[in-house]
Amino acid sequence: MKDMINYYYNLNIESTEDWDNLYIFEWNHNKFYFVPLNRTEKELIDLVEISKELKARGLACHDLILNKFGKFITNIYEANYILLRPIGDIYEEYDIKDMIQINNRLLVNPNKRNLYRNSWAKLWSDKIDYFEYQIHELGKDKELILDSFSYYIGLGENAISYVNNTNKKYHGNNQDRICLSHRRIKYPNYKLNYLNPLSFIFDLEVRDIAEYIKSAFFEGVDALSYLRETLKITNFSIYSLELLYARLLYPTYYFDIYESIMNKGESEEKLIPIIEKADDYEEFLRFAYLEINKYAPIEGISWLLDKK
Repeated sequence: MKDMINYYYNLNIESTEDWDNLYIFEWNHNKFYFVPLNRTEKELIDLVEISKELKARGLACHDLILNKFGKFITNIYEANYILLRPIGDIYEEYDIKDMIQINNRLLVNPNKRNLYRNSWAKLWSDKIDYFEYQIHELGKDKELILDSFSYYIGLGENAISYVNNTNKKYHGNNQDRICLSHRRIKYPNYKLNYLNPLSFIFDLEVRDIAEYIKSAFFEGVDALSYLRETLKITNFSIYSLELLYARLLYPTYYFDIYESIMNKGESEEKLIPIIEKADDYEEFLRFAYLEINKYAPIEGISWLLDKK
């Protein structure tokens, strides 16, 4: 891969660090990431425009580098790659307060339909349908998944119903804004991911916040304190608060690992820390409901609230 990078970018690097099909190298005192492109070409056009818009507004994001043919996409061994040059300290962290402050500053034109991801109920329903088909066809030897799958599908279906009910109640009256979001936010939230244009999407403001809080919980951090901080410094409508709770309900933390097991051959054992915290997360969801209800009377999930 080193020789291919040198050819396409007129470089003279001596070596690359290979990490899960991602190639890292240094050149001219800068670190570069040569990464597989997991976005469509139409999405990439919008992502390039967003990057330009952010920089014009004085909000930096990592640089997407053209190859010597003037193209962002470099095809090698029948796979598409992008060269990315991160800016600043890639391990600088952005917490809940930082994320909210950036959203308040970030008035990016959201007319990029290829990047919209705010139809949660349909997206989640389609994904669950596919998971159920996949586990039926390919999961017969996955004992850990088979033992836990139905529980997390049930949580996902609860979240889908919650979103559908919320949209019915507030249809035409919601004021939740679409803003620059990310495909997935993790805790800790490093600059390497947060300012990576290839992770950008447009979605409801509560998306990133909920994903950060869920990830913090499974990293052993006091996630409830992040929820309290969010509620204290934002002024979300009841519609937004219900969607925040729906997002907390939906088990991306399980499904993300499930996909890496089924599609990348990773070990089922990665699910063990998640499954072992199922009861603790139910308790978190009960406390989260009580905290949010201090600000607005959101819908409850009866089986969760009644469980002792």
